[in-house]
Amino acid sequence: MFLLVLFFLKTPSSCSTTTSLSPSEAEPPPPHPPSERVPVGLMSSVVAPEKPTSNTMGPKEVELILVKEKNGVQITSSTIVAPTPKQKNSSGEEERETWGKKIDFLLSVIGFAVDLANVWRFPYLCYKNGGGAFLVPYLFFMVIAGMPLFYMELALGQYNREGAAGVWKICPIFKGVGFTVILISLYVGFYYNVIISWALFYLFSSFTSELPWVHCNNSWNSPNCSDWADNSSVGDIYKATPAQEYFERGVLHIQDSNGINDLGRPRWQLTSCLAVVMVLLYFSLWKGVKTSGKVVWITATMPYLVLTVLLLRGVTLPGAIDGIKAYLSVDFKRLCDAKVWIEAATQICFSLGVGFGVLIAFSSYNKFSNNCYRDAIITSSINSLTSFFSGFVVFSFLGYMSHKHNVALDKVARDGAGLVFVIYPEAIATLPGSSVWAVIFFIMLLTLGIDSAMGGMESVITGLLDEFKCLHKHRELFTLFIVVSTFLISLFCVTNGGMYVFTLLDHFAAGTSILFGVLIEAIGIAWFYGVDRFSDDIEEMIGQRPGLYWRLCWKFVSPCFLLFMVVVSFATFNPPSYGSYSFPPWANMVGWCLAISSMSMVPLYAIYKLCILPGKLAYAITPETEHHLVDNGEVRQFTLPHWLVV
Repeated sequence: MFLLVLFFLKTPSSCSTTTSLSPSEAEPPPPHPPSERVPVGLMSSVVAPEKPTSNTMGPKEVELILVKEKNGVQITSSTIVAPTPKQKNSSGEEERETWGKKIDFLLSVIGFAVDLANVWRFPYLCYKNGGGAFLVPYLFFMVIAGMPLFYMELALGQYNREGAAGVWKICPIFKGVGFTVILISLYVGFYYNVIISWALFYLFSSFTSELPWVHCNNSWNSPNCSDWADNSSVGDIYKATPAQEYFERGVLHIQDSNGINDLGRPRWQLTSCLAVVMVLLYFSLWKGVKTSGKVVWITATMPYLVLTVLLLRGVTLPGAIDGIKAYLSVDFKRLCDAKVWIEAATQICFSLGVGFGVLIAFSSYNKFSNNCYRDAIITSSINSLTSFFSGFVVFSFLGYMSHKHNVALDKVARDGAGLVFVIYPEAIATLPGSSVWAVIFFIMLLTLGIDSAMGGMESVITGLLDEFKCLHKHRELFTLFIVVSTFLISLFCVTNGGMYVFTLLDHFAAGTSILFGVLIEAIGIAWFYGVDRFSDDIEEMIGQRPGLYWRLCWKFVSPCFLLFMVVVSFATFNPPSYGSYSFPPWANMVGWCLAISSMSMVPLYAIYKLCILPGKLAYAITPETEHHLVDNGEVRQFTLPHWLVV
């Protein structure tokens, strides 16, 4: 027996299903005479008549012709393999792409939610606010607000299969909140990527035999530089450690600026690092979730590996156990302080990543029947456990620093950039093989930042692509446009006075505005769209209706919690500052304009929608798929049961 396979290319217009050719369509060659029979196992060549093809461009179908010969008898069969057409939905649009694997989605969500704040903020808050006692308000707000809002955003995106703006076809008047969260994600990208560039700069600087932040004999050091060895200078506010001066004077060059009105030119070293970060982001996002879903296999898992290695090293250091004890020490009296509860609530709001549109964007690429309830529980729990776990790593090294320099722990404990770019590098520099440990640590910071930055940028890209369908075919170019625009604006943060711009953006871009955005989002879903209707949508996806607890949280508890947080945010507002530098009034005005620009999308779009829709309010608060009911005078939102049902 022997086989012959021939290929024919056809245009899409002649696509068909599997078929067999009749003898008249493909007549096999006559059998060989007995004397000329081909030995079994040899292959002969048969040329079929060429079929006319069209010059139409597009996917080609392949025709496979199998010719079998046995005992001088030839049997011919033909199979036409057509290219798989892109699936269409009921409205004739192409089906939305989905994650390659379920784990791609989970790692992307975890990678976004677990960011630098898990390392540099939560452990310090826990230590400052009663140690283990801080977990009481933290877990309380996690259960009544954090998880319900996290679950709500995942379900919202998965059911509607749109970005942050497109999902509001369920209640068009609230579409402005979609643009609010897109703007917030865009603003955060302007300065968040700069933190990653700092980490990259430190990573490159670590490839030396002696780390550059060890001594005070460098060109950037000032006369105020003093080694930790001089214990008499620890409490002197006019003294600075080598690590502190390296960050502020060696990396940022803040000494060359007099304030935000004296920025100077971008530093070429930081600009180069920022450019590398942007290139990494572009090639992680340009093809959508098919590429980003693979990148997070490294960026989302690497921090856990590095944290574990650092913990194993940290607990072997002298004084580490004392640091961990201070981290876990329980002071229940601190729970009587309202500030502790406010800081716990604030940490929950920002640590889970709700309100940035990222969870909506990521879940919109899920399969419709994906169990988003289970995903919400798993990913939000992992985020909180990571924050708690990182505290052991941080305070093992802080305890070591306290013991080594014979000072109180509160002299070395701090949060923010000072922890990861000053205190931690300083502790690492005292270890044997310090360069290796520094490389490991800054690789962790790099991966922690990259996947969070990817999430924020994906929120912007997905949100705008879904809103402006004409951009779908040009995703690569549009992604490049967003990346380049972000890079150009971020250049203000890598100038000599860039730290002042960074501080201003950090203070205003995602503070009160993000709390306001999530509040409007919760009201729009639970009250105007209807918590019962939203529960029906979830049941349609996963086959299980959310319990009474979740519905009560969505309708009453979470909105009240968010309203409280917005009021507290305004009431406790303090103007930004950096060290002893206070920002001028015009800078604060610019910051408020930035915050208001995103929040104003809600009323502006609502006014626009009321002006363009016939029937005004009824159409604006009714899902777009039910506008025909409005024509018949049926508006659920105009009935009392709609507002009372849970």
